[in-house]
Amino acid sequence: MATFTTQAFASILSPCVSKPMFLNASSTKLNRNVSVSFTQKKTTRSYASSSKVQTREAEWLPGLDSPEYLTGSLPGDNGFDPLGLAEEPQRLNWFVQGELVNGRWAMLGVAGMLLPQILTKLGLFNIPEWFDAGKEQYFASSATLLAVEFLLFNYVEIRRWQDIKNPGSVNQDPIFKQYSLPPNEVGYPGGVFNPLNLEPTYEIKEKEIANGRLAMLAFLGNVTQHNVTGKGPFENVSDFIADPLHNNIFQNLSGH
Repeated sequence: MATFTTQAFASILSPCVSKPMFLNASSTKLNRNVSVSFTQKKTTRSYASSSKVQTREAEWLPGLDSPEYLTGSLPGDNGFDPLGLAEEPQRLNWFVQGELVNGRWAMLGVAGMLLPQILTKLGLFNIPEWFDAGKEQYFASSATLLAVEFLLFNYVEIRRWQDIKNPGSVNQDPIFKQYSLPPNEVGYPGGVFNPLNLEPTYEIKEKEIANGRLAMLAFLGNVTQHNVTGKGPFENVSDFIADPLHNNIFQNLSGH
């Protein structure tokens, strides 16, 4: 009887004995879930912190974040792309080369506006103004010259586009096969296009882009000034120095 009572009492207490085992398993599983959840949160927090650190402030407008695809590795990258036009890598490469070429043409254009006018005013040459150059008589008509220039520029631009798609594919002269350019990066061909043998360092590229952008603004300003005053930039500066109170942007705009 005592043995039966003891066994019955043990069987009653056996669920209580096995309960801690169940609780231990649950606790282990709960701890594992909490640990995984904590790890995920920690990883998410670390990723967010890492992303926050990698976010670059746009230099062109303080307080604005630069787009993710503008990392600052390109010369002249100030984080400016409010419309997201350069989000695709291929399009970004084309825009980079387009800005570089347009900046170089603008620098030549502004020099072509200023130097002939200055040399003519000094009496060294007699060169027509840039806005009157189309009125001069040349060896061919204006329409013929325009057509020839269009064909030549189209040929050059096609070759430049091929070089962007496949760098080094057009480095050989199409007529004189013995002449070829050294293998350089796109936009900086070197050879005869680099007579001073300057190394295209990041600092040099930054300065060229800055001067090219300034030249594009200067070219637009020269054209606008001529449309308003009918004069060239050198004459506008001379008039302003002679009488700044009456020859300025406010007086010129008020007369139109």
